[in-house]
Order: sequence, then C-alpha cells, then structure tokens
Amino acid sequence: MAGLPVSSSHDPAAKVLRRILERPGVQLGPACFDALSAKLIEGAGFSYCFTSGFSICASRLGLPDTGLISYGEMFDHGLLLTQAVSIPIIADADNGFGNPINVKRTVKGFIQAAFAGIFLEDQLSPKACGHTPWRKVLSRQQALINIKAAVDARSESGSDIVIIAHTDARQAVSLHEALLRVEAFADAGADVLFIDALASVEEMRAFCQVSPHIPKMANMLEGGGKTPILTPQQLEDIGYKIVVYPLSLIGVSIRAMQNALTALKQGVVPPPGTMPSFEEIKDIVGFNTYYQEEKRYAIGASSEGDISRDPSSGVRPQTLRVKVAGKDGFEKLDLRIPAGSLDGLTNIVPALAGINIKELMDNEVEEIGGKKLLDFSDSMDERIQVFLE
Repeated sequence: MAGLPVSSSHDPAAKVLRRILERPGVQLGPACFDALSAKLIEGAGFSYCFTSGFSICASRLGLPDTGLISYGEMFDHGLLLTQAVSIPIIADADNGFGNPINVKRTVKGFIQAAFAGIFLEDQLSPKACGHTPWRKVLSRQQALINIKAAVDARSESGSDIVIIAHTDARQAVSLHEALLRVEAFADAGADVLFIDALASVEEMRAFCQVSPHIPKMANMLEGGGKTPILTPQQLEDIGYKIVVYPLSLIGVSIRAMQNALTALKQGVVPPPGTMPSFEEIKDIVGFNTYYQEEKRYAIGASSEGDISRDPSSGVRPQTLRVKVAGKDGFEKLDLRIPAGSLDGLTNIVPALAGINIKELMDNEVEEIGGKKLLDFSDSMDERIQVFLE
C-alpha cells in the first residue's frame, strides 16, 4: 500500500524499488506525467510511481500515444522527473524504440536518467496504448530477444534496474499466446511480468498462475479500459504485486482545466475550494523551500542560516515583499525581491509608480522583521501591501 518514501541518498532507486517489491501486500503506484505531478504523488505519501507514455504524449506534445514521441524526448523528460523527487520512478519505455540495439540504448539511457525500473512492451511500431484497437505485436521470438537485450544492457551497466516485461498479445493474438510470452520473459530474466488489456477476472487469475515466483503488475485503466477495475485487496487476492493507475492525474487535470476555462470565458474565476490558494501553490512548487535556502546564502547570514548584520557594512540584508489582492479578496501576487533590487518593480505593480520605496525603506531600516511600509487600494480596488522583512 501507499507509504512514506523509503529512499535515501545512499540507496540507488532500483534497490529501493526492489525492497518495495519484497514488502507484503499489493503496492499501488499512480502515474505521473511531469515533475509537478511526480512531486504531488510523493507528497501524498506514495512510495513509488510510474510514468505514463499516454499522459506524457498528451501533456508534452498534445498528441495521442501512437508512437509519435521519441527516445530523446522521453529521456529528457525522464531526467526532469527523477530530479524532482526522491521516490523511485518506473519508466514507460514503449517498445524500446527499435530493434534490440535500440532496446539496449534505451535501457542504458534510462539507467543514466536514474529510473528505478523500466517496462518494455512487444508491440510493432508504430506502437500505441494497449487498450486501443488494431494492436500488432512482434513475433514471440523477437519479443524474447528484446527482453534478453534489456537484461544484457542492465548487466553491462552494472545496474540493478527492475525490468518489467509487458506484452500486448492478449488483444493482438490470444490469451494463450500472452501467457506463453510472459513465461518466456520470466525465464529470460525479467523481474516483473505484465499482460495488458486482460478482459476478465478469470484471465487475470490465469496470468498470476504463470511463473508464480515472479511479481505481476496490473493496469487499472480508469474511465473505460478493457480490464476490470478491482480493489487493491481483490488484486492482491488474485496474486498481483504492483498496480498502476495510469490516467487518474492527467484525467482529473483535463476536466479541471476544462471547467476553469468554461468559467473564465464568462469572466468568472475559479471559486475557493476548487483550486489551492496562491500560498498553497507556492508551497507545493517549492517557493518556501527556496526562500529558506536563499536566506542561508544572503550576505551576512550566520553559519546557522539566520540573517545577521554584515559586520563589514553595518547593514542588515533585507527583503521587500509586495502583496496584491483583488477586490474579491483573492491573492493575485505575493512577490519577494532583494531590497536593493527595485528596478522594474513598477512594471510588475504599476500602482507603485511615483512612490519612493527606497525612502520608505531608509526610514524603517532599523525595524526588525515584517515592517509594513504601505497598505492602500488602487484605482481598480486592488489592495497593495508592501512589507520590509
């Protein structure tokens, strides 16, 4: 189940993921599509997550998951994700982007991008989501060679990346063919097995009986896929170890944006409760962490990170904070800038034009912490507040 992040600076992501696979019970993993969604997953307490090629194609390119995104784009995108969080991420590597040599390059590249795991499918190019029609797969022999190439790439890299072998043969050929493939993939060294688009609970049970010592992955495609949506306990009872929820985050994001745009077209801003406050948004994306880090390196900062007087200048490093709230009370701006960098401030807040901010600061330079310099409403009934911190 979802739990606290378990990675540390001394644990490569793949080793952390392997420990997660050894835990009792089924392990749930939402799919991210950008650095922000990965951070939200981590913040919600999940111990790992997936990438969704479907969602990345949609968010990065505005295009369908039909083989249009390249290895290079997925590699670059992956770097942003793994650098944003400390939990392990399992990468969607499509079909390896080509022949066995391409597969090896993909695996080695994703190892360099610090992914903990990688799942490889056996579709012919151009590949697409396994729940869409007209899927075609490689021959069983060629699919097996690709898994062997991935295992070789891992060995050559000295890595422990988790390889998830994924077949789309259930819809492209038959359940029997899909079961034969995953058994062969297990023998070739795959760590986790996955048959996409299984059509019934009975088929899911049959899959979990193959190579029972190898963990199985379930895809709970939200909103109308071919596979039945089951509870985590039901999936565990059948025999699954890890579960991906590929579309929840991109799906609710799309609907929320559509609703907001419909309202904005009528001149109505999203009401409280339908979106985080500006303060919450800033905290989620890391502004508060940034501010604390910034203070550590301010001129005159003590070794403990507190602001103190610079003995060489006698001047306390200070920050100017400007807050703007609309007449509806919603915060529109909360800006912090070094007190010595006022150029361009009136371009951001035109209502401050003609006000000598520096003079106000000079008069209050001896005040310690949060001195309010200005508090007024402009011609548009927006409340402008300026603080010296």
